[in-house]
Amino acid sequence: MASIPQRPMFGWDEVESLGDLERLNLVLESLPDEELMAKLEVRRGKRGRDDYPVRAMWNALIAGVVFQHPTVASLLRELARNGQLRLVCGFWARRKRSLVPNAWAFSRFLASVMKHVDLVEAMFDRLVEEIAEVLPDYGEHLAVDGKALASYAPGRLEEHEGRQEPGRRRDSDAEWGVHAHRGTKEDGTAWEKIKSWFGYTLNLMVDTRYELPVGFSLTKANSSEVVEAHHLLDGVGRRHPVVVRRCESVAADRGYDDVKLISEVWEGWEALPIIDIRNCWRDGESTKVAKGRENIVYDYRGTVSCVCLADGTQRQMGYAGLERDRGTLKYRCPAEHYGSECAGRELCPIGKAVRIPMEQEPRVFTPLPRHSYKWERLYSGRTAVERVNSRLDRVFGFENHTIRGLLKMRTRCTLALVVMLAMALGRIRAGQAEDMRSLLKSASLKHQTPQTNRRGPIQGKGPPTVSAGGRFQVTKTPRLKPAC
Repeated sequence: MASIPQRPMFGWDEVESLGDLERLNLVLESLPDEELMAKLEVRRGKRGRDDYPVRAMWNALIAGVVFQHPTVASLLRELARNGQLRLVCGFWARRKRSLVPNAWAFSRFLASVMKHVDLVEAMFDRLVEEIAEVLPDYGEHLAVDGKALASYAPGRLEEHEGRQEPGRRRDSDAEWGVHAHRGTKEDGTAWEKIKSWFGYTLNLMVDTRYELPVGFSLTKANSSEVVEAHHLLDGVGRRHPVVVRRCESVAADRGYDDVKLISEVWEGWEALPIIDIRNCWRDGESTKVAKGRENIVYDYRGTVSCVCLADGTQRQMGYAGLERDRGTLKYRCPAEHYGSECAGRELCPIGKAVRIPMEQEPRVFTPLPRHSYKWERLYSGRTAVERVNSRLDRVFGFENHTIRGLLKMRTRCTLALVVMLAMALGRIRAGQAEDMRSLLKSASLKHQTPQTNRRGPIQGKGPPTVSAGGRFQVTKTPRLKPAC
């Protein structure tokens, strides 16, 4: 926390409670920002003007994120009219010409922070480590996805590359990005949806249980998400070995369908790659025959079936587990596994079970088959990263912003994710773990009260609690028997 060494003798907290400012206190108390403060104070030096201290400016910058101010001007107006907020941030000296800094002074401070963005990213890594200490299952199940971040500047076109409209500011770092989504409707007709934007891509790795980030990177919009996924795995593995040891699965959509990525998750992290697959079979086949098996077929998703030699009926085989030492997937005869009748059972050459080597087609035959219930359950957790993306848009203001330039976008994204983790850590330490994902909920209410209506408490519901593993529970109160 960027602690203020000396506060005034009189403070607003002596008159009334901080109220909604408790949310800001939760974040400030959880931030490991002392190294950054020391760097900025040394950079300012003894001979520089210190009208507005570094720590107060930093606290105000964090307050702008916590209280959702879209611009610096909005934050400064709030500081000018809110004495409590000025006190919490550290602006109280009355000898100054103005109680709050002007926009130019704040912009210069933000430029200084941008020069030390690596220290802000180090704060993110430190918060990940601290959350991993208080949440023993943080990092068990992860999801990876990319988020489009459009620049505030208008996109440049090739035919306009040599000239620029007067009065328009451009973003020379941003690039055009395109996402194409294709599929087939129920009637068999193909559909395609193309999304393009001018700006950047935020690549996120998120814990699916707690919906908190574990790693991130910011790239230009035209960069490959698969390549950045490799960089994310390398970076998180290098900086957070505890997450690698805990990790059991890594989920991603079909845009990350890549043999090398599957291999890195399975062999490098020793986790299950829960990655959807694209249909790359262009010859119109719906199934292929397994190597060395005349009556064993599989589809592009890896669903294995057997074909009856007597009547040609195709039946899905029962998955019997992974044989890690052999590198094979074991499938049982459907007649043995499900107890169904098979006319050609006596003629079938496979016996009771068959083994499919994963190296036969690593994209198709993954350690956990895509048709299994466990794969579907783990893949459904991938939506956690989409909810984090939604919070970045709606709560942290990236849906409507005024950011230009790669360095500024990188700094603002890092600040938002740092505040997200600091708020979660602060709520956990304050006994409010059930609200760890909320930036807006008041922090002054230490305990939830039972739900009530006009007749009194609602029976059967009580305040939520958190178990040792961090899972949310609802305490049920017994129903009262009517008096006779």
